[in-house]
Amino acid sequence: MKRSEIDITTLSALAEMNRMNIVQLLRDGPLAVGEIADRLGLRQPQASKHLKVLSDGGLVEVRIDANRRIYALRSEPFQAMDFWLQSFRHIMEDRFDNLDNYLRELQNKEKP
Repeated sequence: MKRSEIDITTLSALAEMNRMNIVQLLRDGPLAVGEIADRLGLRQPQASKHLKVLSDGGLVEVRIDANRRIYALRSEPFQAMDFWLQSFRHIMEDRFDNLDNYLRELQNKEKP
């Protein structure tokens, strides 16, 4: 995969709202499955299934601590996504520049 490409597995894993919520929780640091389930109001088996999808997508990593599974975000997929999104920034900036120019034209026409 080139640096300017993003893995479709990453986007698919983030497409579901519970998984996105899990990622947002893990942004503040690693959590055990039970903590994730409690904070999101999910049953533990549901949380585990979502975490498996995130893990298979390479977004999270798991550490086993006795009988607990602790999940943390991996930075690499998010860095790749950021790089990919940056490749679109110029399109939006051009559109905003065009909108700004158009608004100036309208304001100049309204002046007596």
